Amino acid sequence: MAVEEPLKRTYQTVHQGYQAETLARFLKAREWNVTKAHKMLVDSLNWRVQNEIDNILTKPIVPTDLYRAVRDSHLIGMSGYSREGLPVFAHGVGLSTYDKASVNYYVQSHIQINEYRDRVVLPTASKKYGRPITTGVKVLDMTGLKLSALNQIKMVTIISTIDDLNYPEKTHTYYIVNAPYVFSACWKVVKPLLQERTRRKIQVLSGNGRDELLKIMDFASLPHFCKREGSGSSRHSEYANDRCFSLDHPFSSTAIQLHQAEIFRE
Repeated sequence: MAVEEPLKRTYQTVHQGYQAETLARFLKAREWNVTKAHKMLVDSLNWRVQNEIDNILTKPIVPTDLYRAVRDSHLIGMSGYSREGLPVFAHGVGLSTYDKASVNYYVQSHIQINEYRDRVVLPTASKKYGRPITTGVKVLDMTGLKLSALNQIKMVTIISTIDDLNYPEKTHTYYIVNAPYVFSACWKVVKPLLQERTRRKIQVLSGNGRDELLKIMDFASLPHFCKREGSGSSRHSEYANDRCFSLDHPFSSTAIQLHQAEIFRE
């Protein structure tokens, strides 16, 4: 029984008080096959224990300059909430370069962001809206996408595998915006790497997607790259103060939390 204690502890970290919703996510990920869903959940809990995922927020990427370099080349942030209360996450896919550190640092950063989302953002949203909120919306900005992005296919595969196996059904819908001409070529390569259930959630919007996204969220919650008139975006948009990729944006208090946790541990 002692062996099961670490699994119970990490399971508490995973469900955050929403056990039914957590079990439903794993069941949905395995087409409601109870045996397969149980195995998937146990395998995920073992992965968490073996990799000390519960403690990953107390292991900041140091030095700070390296962490900033990782985050500045892996553009991700939170811009607000949909009208249904789902957190809106912005990803600058096209302008992310992933070239400032080794793969393991980007994987660590990605897992930390996942954990911050699941332990802080989603529970906060649940309390704010008075109901369980266990998924979010992702808006993927393809501005600046080049064919050379396919050089990062190894990293994309690693990260997507981690998400598929350990963070299933955490995204309600993926919206792709500002897709350039080369997107179709890249998509042909990436699409087969994704689970079918993930592919069904992807919507490619026209231009910067502003009109479509305003149907599900207020203007204030739009990612900065969707607020400009017409299509297109930039790393330093006219909404620089609201730039959701910035480490100074509220979502990136992840960094503050990591350092506070480190100080607290000392």
